[in-house]
Amino acid sequence: MAVLQRPKSGRVVAGVCAAIANRYGWSANVVRLVFILSCLLPGPQFLIYIALWIFVPAEK
Repeated sequence: MAVLQRPKSGRVVAGVCAAIANRYGWSANVVRLVFILSCLLPGPQFLIYIALWIFVPAEK
């Protein structure tokens, strides 16, 4: 199983959605769409995204 790392290629903003997609074997576009749709709901989505951007290591 893949480790949660932000990839060097396939990023759109910070690579967080691509990292989640790679980790679980999903399509990165589906993860991005789910994230965008979740932003329509109230909650800390942007704060979670920024935290993952900071704490998930970039691919070496």
